[in-house]
Amino acid sequence: MNPAEAITTAHTVAERLRADAVERDHANQPPHAEIELLRDSGLLALDPDDHPTTHAVTRIVAATDPSIGHLLGYHYLHLWRATLYDNAELATSLRQEAATGRVFVAAVSNPRDTITATTTSDGLRVSGRGAFATGCAVADRLLVSAIRDDHTARLVVVMHGSCSGVSHPPDWDNLGQRLTASGSVAFDDVRVSQGDVLGTFPADEDESSPRHLRLSLVSLAFQAVLTQVLVGITAGAIDEAARYTRERSRPWPASGLGQAVDDPHVLTGYGEFTAVLAAARLLADQATHALTEADTRGPALTPAERGRTALTVSAAKVVSSRLATDATSRIFEFTGARATARATGLDRFWRDARTLTLHDPVAYKARELGDHLLTGRYPRMTAHS
Repeated sequence: MNPAEAITTAHTVAERLRADAVERDHANQPPHAEIELLRDSGLLALDPDDHPTTHAVTRIVAATDPSIGHLLGYHYLHLWRATLYDNAELATSLRQEAATGRVFVAAVSNPRDTITATTTSDGLRVSGRGAFATGCAVADRLLVSAIRDDHTARLVVVMHGSCSGVSHPPDWDNLGQRLTASGSVAFDDVRVSQGDVLGTFPADEDESSPRHLRLSLVSLAFQAVLTQVLVGITAGAIDEAARYTRERSRPWPASGLGQAVDDPHVLTGYGEFTAVLAAARLLADQATHALTEADTRGPALTPAERGRTALTVSAAKVVSSRLATDATSRIFEFTGARATARATGLDRFWRDARTLTLHDPVAYKARELGDHLLTGRYPRMTAHS
């Protein structure tokens, strides 16, 4: 599927998801049917190295169903990052499986998780529990980050989502992003072979090494994907609200107008949102471009290049986060009191934005930008920056 076909397919999938998005959000069920829709569409098979296309597809889908856009964006991210690790043969195999369009990939990589990999005579045994394991409950393959039992290294292993010892406690009942299956995942003595180890990261690895610098792009890729989802949420909220205003909103009596679409207050509000959304889209795409450029540098990537990429991504994340929470709340000022009915479902955009913007505090992104402006320092490499 070429990029143009991917964009067209994404719009088709988005319309399918929009048809019953409110009902599915209220039902709050694991997204098995939605993942099957992605399989049938062929979107799971896109080239994960093509960040501009995969990020565009993510944003399009997120505009009608932010949860499914989130899952899709992470699927591409995990396939892309697999090739950054040591086991090229395993990464190639994983990509070949995904290229069939039938395999959905998720990961367990919360830096606060307590998952341990114990060395045995025949491989490894993985045990522990991961939190906020987005998509894992409906995934075909899992990338699992674990600490080696002697605490000398961190490992990333690949396993089947349905293998023995993996379970998913039904504990995801959050305010928003309800169909991301982002509950916890438990590992009870799960057996994996040494060949299932995708990468090994010594605890004392030099942060300035080419390998570490390249791997540090993963945290920036997460931020870039989340930025695209937030822009998608905002676009979807404005689109749905505008549709409601055109078709159902009544003018306020004091306005003296015959229809809501003629109210200057309403027109100005939507106009401001349209302008700021256009800016957020450009920043999000700029972040995607910066990530692509850093990725193509390979082992030649320098700390300064990595730092500039981080600043570009952080700027996009700050703007998209602020806009998403503001726009998804204020749309009710332009739709009216009747739009707050549960059946209308406009609240789901705010709930999704509010939940997703708490993934990591955006204030720390703003601090990175301010620190660079005043001191010239680049953001410190962390799991979120």
